[in-house]
Amino acid sequence: MNTLQIVPKTETIPHFITFETDLIKAFLRGRNHRTIEAYRKDLEDFRAFLGASSIDDASKILLSRGPGDANALALAYKTSLIERGLQAATVNRRLAALRSLVKLARTLGLTLYTLSVENMKSQPYRDTRGPGKDGYRAMLEQAKGAKEPKAIRDTAILHLLYDLGLRRGEVVFLNMADLDLTAGTLSILGKGRTQRESLTIPAETKKVLTEWLRIRGNDQGPLFTNFDPAGSGSVRLTGDGLYKIIRSLGDKAGIKARPHGLRHSAITTALDLTKGNIRAVAKFSRHRNIQVLTLYDDNREDLGGGVAAMVAAGAFL
Repeated sequence: MNTLQIVPKTETIPHFITFETDLIKAFLRGRNHRTIEAYRKDLEDFRAFLGASSIDDASKILLSRGPGDANALALAYKTSLIERGLQAATVNRRLAALRSLVKLARTLGLTLYTLSVENMKSQPYRDTRGPGKDGYRAMLEQAKGAKEPKAIRDTAILHLLYDLGLRRGEVVFLNMADLDLTAGTLSILGKGRTQRESLTIPAETKKVLTEWLRIRGNDQGPLFTNFDPAGSGSVRLTGDGLYKIIRSLGDKAGIKARPHGLRHSAITTALDLTKGNIRAVAKFSRHRNIQVLTLYDDNREDLGGGVAAMVAAGAFL
């Protein structure tokens, strides 16, 4: 798409829009750091699509449109996201960011319309098994084979992703103040939460975290730092950095792996060990909607495949 065709002339921006910079600030204010990072990334992608010089300018362009043109612009953006081969979850999150921004602008009197471009239809949690226990153990072996301190750091990260079923963002935003090895607890800010919650650390996880602190030290700051050649060793490990670590360990182990896949494996294993006790596993996975775990349970036992086998066999009874 030629982005020059969808960028309006400066003089078409209504004179009453005087709070664009404040709009972005207001949009991000009050959210946790993980959400702010995600929204900034999404809005930056929209800025690049428009060819605007800044996120603020991109918001001006969007708000300068009438209802029809604004939705047409959002639809064109959605089409470009799909053509780039992005996952439905990514497309829908970026559209949600635009809808939320325009909704706030309407609340502030900067526009009179809302965006009504719909999300992509998706099938969530199609693969809830992840690399499995064997894959996890293989990745641990690969991590332990590296040189210190990277080996110890990566081993600790693997344990948090699997033993506690943590999400990528929950790991990278951990600080030293969140870890209490004496009490055996870890304080995390879960997805969509505004208050931290305390998790009990298993003995094996506590052991590897103790090893990591022996290397890292007890100074305040991010719990996990990067060891890239360009890094100073005290820079917080990013979500992208953690993703690359897991992908690399998976490649070395001969499997396809990603951080959330380890969480999937942990939840599936928890269902196996508790014999499908969804309520107990919900405490472990911290899902707000317990129905999500039924997808894990169905996939774990392949209920659909079992019924298909019975139907096929029943045709000849």
